[in-house]
Amino acid sequence: MPGLVTALSALADLPEVADSSEQAREACTRLRWHEGLRRRTPEAAAESRVRGAWASAELDGARSTASIVRDLMRGARERSPEPDPAERVIHGAIGATAETEHVRTLVRTAPSQALARLHTAAAAQLVSAPDQLGRPRLEGEGCQEMADLGPAPQGAELRERLAGIGELMRSADQAPALVVAAVVHAEIAATRPFVVGNGLVARAVERSLLTATGLDPTGVAVPEAGHGDQGGPAYLGSLTGYTSGGREGVLLWLRHCADAVVAGAAEGERIATSVRTGRIG
Repeated sequence: MPGLVTALSALADLPEVADSSEQAREACTRLRWHEGLRRRTPEAAAESRVRGAWASAELDGARSTASIVRDLMRGARERSPEPDPAERVIHGAIGATAETEHVRTLVRTAPSQALARLHTAAAAQLVSAPDQLGRPRLEGEGCQEMADLGPAPQGAELRERLAGIGELMRSADQAPALVVAAVVHAEIAATRPFVVGNGLVARAVERSLLTATGLDPTGVAVPEAGHGDQGGPAYLGSLTGYTSGGREGVLLWLRHCADAVVAGAAEGERIATSVRTGRIG
């Protein structure tokens, strides 16, 4: 969809968006050359996924700690045989964030496959029926998540919006990375293509795109923590601005995402410092 890519490029050229994007780029560049990443980038990236999963679950209302999530991810803590709803979200956040390591190329070359894999990882314990995993909602299937964003599209509108998301992901090199990642994140949240787990998938796709496009090639930034930096209401409010606030709402969301990447890169620097000094928990 050349029109969508052109529209994104026009947005990126607006002074306020360009300034925010440049700040995000500079923050990720500082992170990339952090001394702690010279030989230990994989270790730092693994810790980023721990903190990203923790933050993503918190944004969906599932309270936890980085220590709990870290132990679950490395198998040092047994999972409850009958997890409560919050635990199911935490496990979904862990699954989706871990899967970002494996779909970073697919998000640009095979977006439908990437979305299916991320949803399968995110919603394994959230769906009511196994056949709901990895596929868009069928006619008559609704979604109760993020109701503040308005009704979730159905039928032909859902298919059209999902096709647009795929085109944006495939065209990620034709517009600034931050803008593409931000709009794809918001479009997944607004469209809610799955019956459940859409927020987890949206944040995982954004993480994957930031790495795949080279904005954060190390994968050490923690954009999920950046989104939660000002609290869940600010995150949801910015998303609501995107869906119903017109041009100013879209700009609000883009600034929020730029700020999230800056804060996420700062969290990545703290991770890199901890790795260099051997202080990761």
